[in-house]
Amino acid sequence: MSSPKDKIKVLFLCTGNSCRSQIAEAWTNHLKSDLIEPYSAGIRPSAVNTRAVKVMAEEQIDISSQTSKHADELLGIDFDYVVTLCDNARDNCPRFTGNAKLIHRVFEDPTLIIGSEEKILAAFRKTRDNIKAFIETLPESLEKKSA
Repeated sequence: MSSPKDKIKVLFLCTGNSCRSQIAEAWTNHLKSDLIEPYSAGIRPSAVNTRAVKVMAEEQIDISSQTSKHADELLGIDFDYVVTLCDNARDNCPRFTGNAKLIHRVFEDPTLIIGSEEKILAAFRKTRDNIKAFIETLPESLEKKSA
């Protein structure tokens, strides 16, 4: 097992730090904690979305105690990678110290879906599953050119 100093520090950044970045942080902790020390933050943090909590609980991952943070709260951390999960985060990403590589991976924002609760939850599940598939490719895919 890697020591904390050996782990890759990755910040997942989105607009509200309510859904996508929270899910990415949780999946990374669940699947890659031996290799990666994950963080999440937002450009305009709000609160962790209750539907994100619900769909992660379906996977037996509890994110109910996670909190939304502003990216500025993490500026003192020397990240290896900053992964923006939406165009807004990429366009408004603060400058981090060190040599953090900026990676951009867009995931659909399920909070924008309008319709029945089941339709909305289906969108949250799709985003959850797409983020999981991305996390499963880490850390190797971080070295590939951004899409």
